[in-house]
Amino acid sequence: MAALIEAIDIKRKMYFEFENVPYYCLDVAVSTPTARGGQTLVRLKMRNLLTRAVFDKTFKASDKFKEPDLETVEASYLYSDGDGSYFLDQSSFETITLPADKLGDALDFLAEGAIVQLDKFNGNPIGVQLPSQVELTVEYTEPGVRGDTATGANKPARLETGLEIKVPYFVNTGEKVKVYTETREFAGRA
Repeated sequence: MAALIEAIDIKRKMYFEFENVPYYCLDVAVSTPTARGGQTLVRLKMRNLLTRAVFDKTFKASDKFKEPDLETVEASYLYSDGDGSYFLDQSSFETITLPADKLGDALDFLAEGAIVQLDKFNGNPIGVQLPSQVELTVEYTEPGVRGDTATGANKPARLETGLEIKVPYFVNTGEKVKVYTETREFAGRA
């Protein structure tokens, strides 16, 4: 049986299970009462790992939670169609399908063959963790005009996944660029 975690012991970046759903703790605030006999309360800002919803909830310090049956496996992105997106588990070589609602905007950063961390809860896939940067090919951008590089200005570029970002004038069509997955910004040439 999985160990129980008391609410007072939950810290930032911890995983726990509440009402048979896995959660990720984003922030913790403990309020200790000043009066005698008052209860210590723990306010958690938490993310539901199934729906990706974020909300605050207050618990008594003695409330107990189970450790979730979470597993993270390395997988490579294969392709997407109307039924979902397909990944190949790098250890068992099984094909894993994720519906579009579990991916969110991750498809903007997934090129064929990209390696990601796939999260599983009770053996079922629930989402992906993207790396902080990905390498994508510039599918189209206006050619830079000689002399424009001195201003430090940017121009729009469409990447192989359909994502549009701003790139410096020296970047041309067909080049590989690094993109921050968190901010969707140009990180440099690959």
